[in-house]
Amino acid sequence: MPFREQKAGGLVYMTADTINTTHAFTTRLGGVSTGVHTSLNLGYKEGDVPENVRHNYAVLSAALGFDANGMVFSHQVHKDGVRVAGRGDRRGPYDPVPYEADGLVTAEADLPLIIFTADCGPILLHDPVRGAVGAVHAGWRGTVLNIAGAAVDKMTAELGCRPADIRAAIGPCISKCCFETGNDVRDAVKQLLGGEAPQYAEPRGDKYMVDLKGINTLLLERAGLLPENIDVSPECTSCRSEKYWSHRVTKGQRGSQAAVIILKGQLH
Repeated sequence: MPFREQKAGGLVYMTADTINTTHAFTTRLGGVSTGVHTSLNLGYKEGDVPENVRHNYAVLSAALGFDANGMVFSHQVHKDGVRVAGRGDRRGPYDPVPYEADGLVTAEADLPLIIFTADCGPILLHDPVRGAVGAVHAGWRGTVLNIAGAAVDKMTAELGCRPADIRAAIGPCISKCCFETGNDVRDAVKQLLGGEAPQYAEPRGDKYMVDLKGINTLLLERAGLLPENIDVSPECTSCRSEKYWSHRVTKGQRGSQAAVIILKGQLH
């Protein structure tokens, strides 16, 4: 199994075998938030009680072994910006974030990179040879802008990585079974993939079923990653909305998952 469910008390999160450093794809299980945010909401923009969100981070940070006041976030804007994170970017859940980026990469040890999703695709990257990691928020807009490739390029150009050494995990997100879209998304996929587009945006009536996981897998391979170094979660956030936050299922009344990665000692 490339993805494994982990538990720490009531906390439930997923890990990927291909990522050989501390990481997690969180679920909505194991926190203290209530109402529409029940229970492990890690989003600080969804209107949750701040004390509950901070407690949820305390639960997660205790399980993974990081400082909940020393994390790196970004202001996610559904584009293809990737930032090289440093220690000056550390902050707590409600500290201001002065920059926009949908991807974060670093070669700094013990610096937790965090991105948020609730149907969009979370991608974690790890180069165990150079010693570098990345976290990518890939909604459909970021996907068709090739943010996955942009993150690999940033790790290569600025952190000294080789694409063939980079390992990737595409976490739980809305899958082709549930991601029904209109012509705008189909057209964007076609512009990106050309003749390969139909297999990733299949017609169903007057709509299209789009495969974000498949597109991002293809883009990572195009960027130079080896197919055997890419794990893809089989879980769909829409199908499994009792386990994961799904923006579509909740019509926006929700919390957020987090994907977290930290460059630490090797796990396996």
